[in-house]
Amino acid sequence: MKNITKIQLGQNGPLVSKLGLGCMRMSSVWGGPTPDETESIATINEALDSGINFLNTGDFYGAGHNEMLIGKAIKGRRDDAFISVKFGAIFHNGQWLGLDLRPIAIKNFINYSLTRLGIETIDLYQPCRMDGSVPVEDIIGTVADLIKEGKVRHIGVSEITADQLRQANSIHPISALEIGYSLADRQIETDLLPAAKELGIAVVAFANTAEGLLTGEMKAPLAENDYHSHFSRFQGENLVHNLEKVEVLKQLAHNKGCTPTQVAIAWVKEQGDHIMPLVSMSRRSRLPENMKALDIVFTPEEINTLNTTFAIGAIHGGTYLQR
Repeated sequence: MKNITKIQLGQNGPLVSKLGLGCMRMSSVWGGPTPDETESIATINEALDSGINFLNTGDFYGAGHNEMLIGKAIKGRRDDAFISVKFGAIFHNGQWLGLDLRPIAIKNFINYSLTRLGIETIDLYQPCRMDGSVPVEDIIGTVADLIKEGKVRHIGVSEITADQLRQANSIHPISALEIGYSLADRQIETDLLPAAKELGIAVVAFANTAEGLLTGEMKAPLAENDYHSHFSRFQGENLVHNLEKVEVLKQLAHNKGCTPTQVAIAWVKEQGDHIMPLVSMSRRSRLPENMKALDIVFTPEEINTLNTTFAIGAIHGGTYLQR
């Protein structure tokens, strides 16, 4: 593997790549088509060859398809990969039904995941979110028991509040917090990010381009069949206003000789040594661009421009990432 900047998960956790590979889009998302499996497997292997060892999945991505895909990709090179798995979401026929975070369910989920992945231990295991239906101590305590059994190495959490994070960490040390974070979604800066830093918990930040808004490729109005149009951020005057902000991002990227996507990823990377941008891709052709984002350095003036243009509240409307 090539050398790549590392990040530590938790206060005494393992070192993993500063850039993570989100594998969700390698499976059918919300009923859409499944990408070419051969290309997806090749993408995972090329990422591993490039030093990106953090692979992120969920047992509900493609009804288990995503885990099986990763299992095929890492066969014969298990030690090269750090596997992060989310659990708890229940789907039927592609439709979200809710969460099941009961201890009995968690003990069931883990065995299916291990079988699909073809491994004996999951490196990072985490509830996909918490809804209050099961006490936090029961959820985290159950995963802690799985560590004792040798089925899990580290505990993570996702989509939770600062209070829940503190509570979870008091039950068992939490290694990583997975959360949506981008120039357009900065609301976690008020309490959740400071709590994670205080507790020494790494942040795995997904949706760095805010559902494509920050790629610089969107134009108003969107096509009628574009799934983005379901969210207020991409509707009518909101989209027009938001794309005006993105023009600043595009100009800054042009001046630096890079893409808006690279700038968006690099900004997340710059928010702290404990923060990992998690980038979803299913094609090898995307790897070089995304990896080069780690090398981007901003001047104080550039950071000020980005932070001012994309201050909290500057982007109108929300998506399912909005809290």
